[in-house]
Amino acid sequence: MIVADSSALISLGSADSLELTLKEFEIHTTETVIGELEETSEYEDLHERAAEKVLENLEKIEIHEVHNQKFQSSRIDKGEGSCIILTQQKEADFLITDDMRALPELQTVSDTKVAISPIILKALVKREVISNSQAKERLEKAAENRDWLGSPIYRKAKDLF
Repeated sequence: MIVADSSALISLGSADSLELTLKEFEIHTTETVIGELEETSEYEDLHERAAEKVLENLEKIEIHEVHNQKFQSSRIDKGEGSCIILTQQKEADFLITDDMRALPELQTVSDTKVAISPIILKALVKREVISNSQAKERLEKAAENRDWLGSPIYRKAKDLF
């Protein structure tokens, strides 16, 4: 089971990988994250379209109400904090986020493995659902759509392949 925050879901949507991910994996998120996606869908940019893709596929995502937002800091926002609580409640295998500012702190406060969304592309390759070259193409698409080129998340993602 995978818990995903808004940044990861937007990345998967922007790389045309969301529907395949939802078909292959059990994805869970929180109402707080859905609220963030609804806000993002009101923008007029590439993130808007990716957020809309996620919202169009909500029937394939397990959505949970989470109380006790104790995990919030200058780096961890409400959505990520709600995902930490959810990973604990559901004993999730992974927490997926693409917020590189929050990633180190999330890894510290979470008992679950915390990773960036391109790990899902790597898992799809291991499952032989897509080829390594297809995964790299999807990563490049996400990098372009998310303005990752040259950034730490892009370098970290490229290291997966």
